[in-house]
Amino acid sequence: MGHRETLSPDYAGLVKFLVEPFLESPESLRVDCERSPSKPKVWIRIAFNDPDKGRVFGRGGRNIQAIRTVLEAAAKAAGESIYMDIYGERSGDRGDRGDRGDRGDRPSGNRSSENKPSRANRPRPSAPKPSSRSSRSH
Repeated sequence: MGHRETLSPDYAGLVKFLVEPFLESPESLRVDCERSPSKPKVWIRIAFNDPDKGRVFGRGGRNIQAIRTVLEAAAKAAGESIYMDIYGERSGDRGDRGDRGDRGDRPSGNRSSENKPSRANRPRPSAPKPSSRSSRSH
């Protein structure tokens, strides 16, 4: 066997496979894949309708983190590094705005870690209390 050429994964197809099940309107998904000509880097930009953002991100960002993990594993197997940006598609003339992982404009119906008290604000357990057993004998 001669020179073995490394095949790069079909990132756009993989993103569609992973993201479309979360979308109410799968046809709204747009995936752009850009490769660096000089380095083994790939940038993926995805866009979909804003109402689907909560389902794609998932509670606490679990879904989007799982998607990123799968993409990173595929890229690592191909000797590449990957970066993913997520944009919301909006109707009208306002255009797209990248959120780059910001989840502050999530639909309010989603619970997120922002609603939970931070670890610093939680009450700390007090010192152990003496045993509540009585020293009475019967």
